[in-house]
Amino acid sequence: MTTRLRDTLTGWALVAPAMILLVAFTHWPALASFWESLTSTARPRRPSRFVGAANYEQILADPVFWRALTNNAWYALATIPLAVGLALLMAVWVNDRIPGRTFARVAYFTPTILPMIAVANIWLFFYTPGYGLLDQVTGLAGIPSRNWLGSSETALGAVTLVAIWKEAGFFMIFYLAALQGIPPVLAEAANLEGASRWTYFRRVQLPLLMPTTLFVLVNAIINAFRTVDHIVVMTRGGPDNATTLLLFYIYETGFKYWDTAYAAALTVVLLAILGTVAAIQYGWLERRVHYR
Repeated sequence: MTTRLRDTLTGWALVAPAMILLVAFTHWPALASFWESLTSTARPRRPSRFVGAANYEQILADPVFWRALTNNAWYALATIPLAVGLALLMAVWVNDRIPGRTFARVAYFTPTILPMIAVANIWLFFYTPGYGLLDQVTGLAGIPSRNWLGSSETALGAVTLVAIWKEAGFFMIFYLAALQGIPPVLAEAANLEGASRWTYFRRVQLPLLMPTTLFVLVNAIINAFRTVDHIVVMTRGGPDNATTLLLFYIYETGFKYWDTAYAAALTVVLLAILGTVAAIQYGWLERRVHYR
């Protein structure tokens, strides 16, 4: 056996376990969902049958789907830039030698280690009308009590704020690690040249953080479409579907109404949306990451 062939077999043997898990728990379920989306849901006296694009036609005429898609778009547009921007700001802040830096890092990261169910229950107390923390604070300014989760106008913003609070600390860790990997000589050179702190951040740190930013953005988009734990606990999609997101709608369709074929079609649409967004991200940001 030649050395090249032995190295090739060794490489495939090393990646085989990961590939098997990836195919078994990612690619195969995705293909199975696509096939199921082309069939009808089996019933006790009515077996499943091939219906083609009927489920996708139903999606186009489904007002709840369009409401969930709109809600998810606003939810993503709010959580992604705010969580990523706040994470970058916190990382730059705690990367400096400030008093209590360790305490600040722990405080920023603490929401990340809490389960989303626990976070949702904490914020349920904050939003409770009359005696919740938010009403207690706004009451000092003379603002009347409000049912933040019970109003269609404020419910989506309320659950969005919870997600930002939960995710910013997680993204901060990646930015902090990337900042600590920047050679100190660059900061020393910037000081010798008389560059301001803002110039050093904009001209040196931010470009070097682009690979991390790409990774964080991909994860932020995935989280914006898959994080529904707090929706289940806090609003269950209400009021009047004001906080229904795509994944929550898929969950309800598949496990509450037991329409698995329609839920599979919704899943395929969600995967298509995420795949398209990821392709745009890598196509647009890849040049900025690698300076091509």
